[in-house]
Amino acid sequence: MKNIKFNYLYRDAGNYKTYGFIIFKNPEKLSLPFIEKEIRKRLIDSEFFEPSKFKIPHLVNKDFVYNNDLDHSWNEFESIEETDENPSSRSINELITT
Repeated sequence: MKNIKFNYLYRDAGNYKTYGFIIFKNPEKLSLPFIEKEIRKRLIDSEFFEPSKFKIPHLVNKDFVYNNDLDHSWNEFESIEETDENPSSRSINELITT
C-alpha cells in the first residue's frame, strides 16, 4: 500500500519559502486525483490554508524574524504524491474530512 506525501510551504512577505511535508497512511486506497480534488475544495482560493484547521504543523521561515505587519499564518498547498516513506499516525482520509 502506498502512503501519501502532502507537500506544502510557507511563503513569507519577502517571498522566501520554507518547505515541508507530512506522510499520511492511505488504507482506503484513495486515488491521487480524488485526494487532490478533495484537498483543494477545502483550501482558500484552491491554494492556501490555515495549518491549525488541518491539524498540521505551521511552517515558518526560521532564518528571519516573524513580522506581524507583513507575514501571515497561511501555508500553501504544493502537491501530493505516493510514497513508501513511513507515515504519521493519521490517514489522508482524516485530512480531507477535517
